[in-house]
Amino acid sequence: MTEIAAPPHPFDAAVTLRAAEDGRTRGRTTPDYTNMVGPFGGVTAAALLRAVQQHPDRLGDPISLTVNYAGPVADGDFDITARAVRTNRTNQHWQLELTQDGVVATTATAVFGTRRDTWSDTELDVPEVPSAETVPAQTLPEFIAWARNYEMRFVEGAVPEQDAGEHPDSTTTLWVRDSPARPLDFPALTALSDVFYPRVFLRRGRYMPAGTVSLTVYFHADAAQLDTQGDDFVLGTARTHRFSQGYFDQAAQLWGRDGTLLATSHQLVYFKD
Repeated sequence: MTEIAAPPHPFDAAVTLRAAEDGRTRGRTTPDYTNMVGPFGGVTAAALLRAVQQHPDRLGDPISLTVNYAGPVADGDFDITARAVRTNRTNQHWQLELTQDGVVATTATAVFGTRRDTWSDTELDVPEVPSAETVPAQTLPEFIAWARNYEMRFVEGAVPEQDAGEHPDSTTTLWVRDSPARPLDFPALTALSDVFYPRVFLRRGRYMPAGTVSLTVYFHADAAQLDTQGDDFVLGTARTHRFSQGYFDQAAQLWGRDGTLLATSHQLVYFKD
């Protein structure tokens, strides 16, 4: 009897890339990761990271990734061009473009490299929170399709009810993992760095037009440390430093249950009040 292969995890389907002409790779958006406008920015960032991972010239593992969302990504095929602009002894610098029908929708830069055993220390303190199992699962509004791919357990700063009134700060802290559960790797960690809904929703107590303009992820864990996490929950926390003139920043941290700081991220978000 011929065994029927199990379908890929929805996340893996969303970041699958195949070879295209002129050295490019081609992907396709999936309805599972639809956002309010276009696909979830985290899955777009993950696809860009995957393009470097699959490149035959790639050296080492991700150190950082910066994604600039130049315009909306339409449903359908997209092409990614990845070019190593310089390779040093321990790090490698990449430029990437995501295009559709020859029009640039997203640009990115990435640094990959090899890590060495050195003295290390973490100056940030992991938030003191109850265990994931004691926090009830919640989700984002039904119309945000991509959120259904994550199990979210908000410790503080859950998405407010519409017209809930202003909140005194913008901090959200939650336990989160892929749903269905999936072992953590660098693309999944990249997507998780963008899992926080816009901070302005919390501060203003209502939904409004908002979208990420630029996202940077710094990877503090190596592949072995990610393997240790398995498919367990990751603890994420995010807040804004300033809302001003139609933009706000967001600083986020992602921690393993064992207290390992896995990644930090910073992003700039457009909003319309």
